[in-house]
Amino acid sequence: MKAAVWHGKRDVRVEQVPDPVIQQSTDALVRITSTGLCGSDLHLYEVLGPFMTPGDILGHEPLGVVEETGADVTGIAPGDRVVVPFQIACGTCFMCRRGLQTQCETTQVRGEGSGAALFGYTKLYGSVPGAQAEYLRVPQAQYGPVKVPEGVPDDRYLYLSDVLPTAWQAVEHAGVTPGGSLAVLGLGPIGDMACRIARHRGAGQVIGIDLVPERLSRAAARGVQTLDLTLHEDIGAAVRDLTAGRGPDAVIDAVGMEAHGSPGGSTLQTIAGLLPQRLAERMAGKAGVDRMAALYTAIDIVRRGGTIALSGVYGGMADPLPMLTLFDKQIELRMGQANVKHWIPEILPLLGADDPLGVDEFATHHLPLEQAAEAYERFQLKETGKVILKP
Repeated sequence: MKAAVWHGKRDVRVEQVPDPVIQQSTDALVRITSTGLCGSDLHLYEVLGPFMTPGDILGHEPLGVVEETGADVTGIAPGDRVVVPFQIACGTCFMCRRGLQTQCETTQVRGEGSGAALFGYTKLYGSVPGAQAEYLRVPQAQYGPVKVPEGVPDDRYLYLSDVLPTAWQAVEHAGVTPGGSLAVLGLGPIGDMACRIARHRGAGQVIGIDLVPERLSRAAARGVQTLDLTLHEDIGAAVRDLTAGRGPDAVIDAVGMEAHGSPGGSTLQTIAGLLPQRLAERMAGKAGVDRMAALYTAIDIVRRGGTIALSGVYGGMADPLPMLTLFDKQIELRMGQANVKHWIPEILPLLGADDPLGVDEFATHHLPLEQAAEAYERFQLKETGKVILKP
């Protein structure tokens, strides 16, 4: 089969790789019809190379048709159309029963000290072959895949794999009450969707912050107040001017470890990428430093007693935090990978024909899988929004 394969920093190739096969009685094989390119995939493209192995298949946002199931998979059958969550969870362990599927005790990658295994996301999360491919082996298929209706475009349900639950959890973690205020840092796919969800759930004021004109225009068209980072020397002051001088009730950081305006973190990330594999992995795993500009901005602009929700991925082990400010401002900080199946029951009713979140038109580009290398390059340069690859 064809798949998007990692070969090094900024080096993604579409190659022929062996077809996946059923390995366990709880596996399923899915023929992929649509698969998303995620902002967190760019961390593999640029920063997290020390935890990758040449030949790793990328991707974790799949929708497709079941081709084959193991003996213990009874909830789905060949021919069913399914969307597959990005994390691999069993559904029955202590963590899964509490809605913490990203901490599943059956698939935890204990050797790396990590939570549940993820598709296509480094040895830290199990080195599981990813979904930017023609076919995908789905472990724990007795629980993970979600059947979706026939007769509607893939885009209607594809985002249940990651974008919708991640943005939904960020808004939930932010705790914005009806009529409350929220600022969203970064208007890529997750930040954009978080703005839509917050407005749908009754936030009185949603402020979106970015530096890409197309992203700002897209958010503004849906009623979001937008601020262009390039036009404000002090973005914190600009946000406070819009929020009675005190800052918003909550801030969502949808940027993460590769924020603009962090030259020190950028330099250290580059140095790690130049070291031999074993040394690079050790540095990134024990002393990695993120680009923290977005988080520092969130801490600055949130009101006293407010909440910061992190949906952007961070991977550093030695990141300095302004603990005095966090403590003095009495800031609540919430974070983590989205627990996909925990949120799906709340999201599914919003995927009807009226499409209040605009999922049908959410993607900016649909490209054949063969153009995955170009898609990664253009997405990193912020020349595209959400990209869907079609095997």
